Amino acid sequence: MPGENLTRVEAHERRAIVDTQSYDIALDLTVGAEVFRSRTVIRFAATEGAATFVDLIARDVREITLNGRAIDPAAFSDSRIALDGLAAQNELIVDADCLYTNTGEGLHRFVDPVDGEVYLYSQFEVPDSRRVFAVFEQPDLKAEFRFTVTAPAEWKVVSNSATPEPVVGDGGIATWAFEPTPRISSYITALVAGPYEQVFSELTSADGRIIPLGVYARKSLWQHLDADYVFEKTRQGFAYFEGKFGVPYPFAKYDQLFVPEFNAGAMENAGAVTFTETYVFRSKVTDAVKERRVVTILHELAHMWFGDLVTMKWWNDLWLNESFAEWASTIATAEATEWTEAWTTFNAMEKTWAYRQDQLPSTHPVVATIDDLEDVQVNFDGITYAKGGSVLKQLAAWVGVEAFFAGVSAYFRKHAWGNTELSDLLTELEATSGRELATWSKKWLETAGVNTLEPEIATDADGTITRFAIVQTAPADYPTIRPHRLGVGFYSLQDGALVRTHHVELDVDGDLTEVPELKGRRQPDLVLLNDDDLAYAKIRLDERSLRTAVEHLAKISDPLARSLVWGAAWDQTRDAEASATDYIDLVLRNIGTETESTTVRTTLAQLQLAANSYVAPESRASARTRVAEGLWTLAEQAEAGSDSQLQFVTAFASAAASPQHAATVRALRTGEATLPGLEIDADLSWALLVSLAASGAVDAPEIDAALAGDNTAKGGEFAAQARAALPTAEAKRAAWASLVERDDLPNTVVRSAAVGFTHPAGVDLLEPFVAEYFRMLLPIWESRSYQIAQYLIVGLYPATLANVALRDATRAWLVEHADAPAALRRLVAENLAGTERALSVQERDAQG
Repeated sequence: MPGENLTRVEAHERRAIVDTQSYDIALDLTVGAEVFRSRTVIRFAATEGAATFVDLIARDVREITLNGRAIDPAAFSDSRIALDGLAAQNELIVDADCLYTNTGEGLHRFVDPVDGEVYLYSQFEVPDSRRVFAVFEQPDLKAEFRFTVTAPAEWKVVSNSATPEPVVGDGGIATWAFEPTPRISSYITALVAGPYEQVFSELTSADGRIIPLGVYARKSLWQHLDADYVFEKTRQGFAYFEGKFGVPYPFAKYDQLFVPEFNAGAMENAGAVTFTETYVFRSKVTDAVKERRVVTILHELAHMWFGDLVTMKWWNDLWLNESFAEWASTIATAEATEWTEAWTTFNAMEKTWAYRQDQLPSTHPVVATIDDLEDVQVNFDGITYAKGGSVLKQLAAWVGVEAFFAGVSAYFRKHAWGNTELSDLLTELEATSGRELATWSKKWLETAGVNTLEPEIATDADGTITRFAIVQTAPADYPTIRPHRLGVGFYSLQDGALVRTHHVELDVDGDLTEVPELKGRRQPDLVLLNDDDLAYAKIRLDERSLRTAVEHLAKISDPLARSLVWGAAWDQTRDAEASATDYIDLVLRNIGTETESTTVRTTLAQLQLAANSYVAPESRASARTRVAEGLWTLAEQAEAGSDSQLQFVTAFASAAASPQHAATVRALRTGEATLPGLEIDADLSWALLVSLAASGAVDAPEIDAALAGDNTAKGGEFAAQARAALPTAEAKRAAWASLVERDDLPNTVVRSAAVGFTHPAGVDLLEPFVAEYFRMLLPIWESRSYQIAQYLIVGLYPATLANVALRDATRAWLVEHADAPAALRRLVAENLAGTERALSVQERDAQG
């Protein structure tokens, strides 16, 4: 609906009229399973005599009163309430019935299949506080928010302010009256309610205040939550950020709540952060997941300053929130916790994501053009998070880390509780560093695309370097040549290891940068540009270095250097400069000795993409078989009970490509075959069952039996994935109908079923759904919430077909629907880009 899609122009015009002061929000959560009662009192200043609107998504509006004047509830239309005749000071009352959701947007309602208990949590970013109360839904209209909540007396109720003692009334119903929040934006307000379990602790802030800490999860998961570890990382983060930012924690308490069916990793609600339950480990998880949880904990904590205390004026500066939190959480993880290789993880995960996103047709500057709310929704992407975080790492290296922190500290102090733009941050960084940053900003933040850096080396007869230069190129569509701060590392084989023997750090700018300080040195076995990973750029290896990397990658002693080489090899494959078959060889030969969990995780995902979509079509079956068998061999050779063993087994199950592979998977799951130290716990058992389903080695009754034995939310997600993966036309049709023709499945089940539907093992069954996919796009976009629509449009795209027919059908839809919503066209164009790239890489692979 047009009213739901607030534009930047409308927000700017409304901000010129309105200055919000306070909200009193009364929510009654006891009126049934479908709706809750919402009564909002908004006090705000305005231009006298002006007209504007307030936002609300509700089933019914009972009462609207402006300054004592009743307004016909019919004024609520198209998700807005029109207001006219405003006074200098105003009081607006809106009484409505609002809907619970099962999409993870607004106020999400979940019924635990284990015990039937009901759990609620809010998710308001970007525009969904209006699903719970009437609100001026834009970040630069901050206010104080006072929540009063009526709910079952046995529930826990948590919001941004400290939880008060409830007043218990008749019938087991209680009321919680919270104190007002500081002035914050509506999207970071929060409500979490239900029979959550809880544990408390505290810490002393830099200004001497005692900050209460809480950790929450639902009853049936509580036994698996390591709350003491969460508290430990939180304390380490507090100490690090308060020390580096020079500003005490800005809120009165800090609760962390693990909630069901959450769409993202976490959300930075002020003083009441919500996390996905994926971070409650009921089964063994990899170190990559454990480390990611730590980074996420610190990411959300960083937001308490950057985003919550100081907030962007409009969503074009969303990156200021997310990029900063990415950078800050990584440096804090590396320097304040036991995860000291966090920058290696950042390179393997975030930068891989960023480079991929920055080469899509939808790439955009870090400071994106955000014309409306739909633009914002699709910009929670690899540019906003990962490229932005990478660019901030580059900026910190450019100005110096201490100067960077000093500038950030000044920014927080100057703009506390206010709203800012990019220029406000750059002003403070220029003052502390002495660097002119307007030029840097234009090249790095206001233009799109990723540069490529390549060494140009000349040597004499005995291998002494006579010239060393760095060549910088840019794609034709985004031809900006940028300044980089980077290292150049020389690595040589010594005693069976490839170790760094020399390093220089320098500024690179222009198409060609000469490096005279490297003249006269002997050419090493490996020259690594962007050593230490300061810069944001793809790198290429010279011929000698490439041979060394292929033959001795596992011997590189530094994990970050290894990650850079892994990344360079993948970039060359994706760019069709090297064959996918060679990449498969490289991975299977070297991944067994890789020690960094996230590097293994990322590389194994890339390995399977190469086998499923990037090798030449005539080689695909043999490539999939070779990858599966190679992964099983790696699993057998891995250290008993190790992280790599778990990763190789899981990857093998996903890659299984023959009846023999399925037999091995089944034997593992039943215990007929074992690997030393490998426990087939709940989640691994499900992963093996999904593999068997995709292979056609189990049927629906076996999946139902597994669900009966693990009738949990997680079990339900796995079961949906397994059913959708069954390689029969009937199973695919049933999965499609459950996702497209019905709209009752919760968000996480939608996401899981879509993954099963497009499982590579059933790729041949996807051909009949290509036309149906394109027919469903507009109806799904118009009828579903953004989150569900995105899951379906991206998740059901039959990317594993990776053929010319899919490419042509996707192109045709874009041509025929030039007037479709821009955000929808962007998702489809990104799908197309993946198919076009796969075809290009296939062509290169066919050349040998």
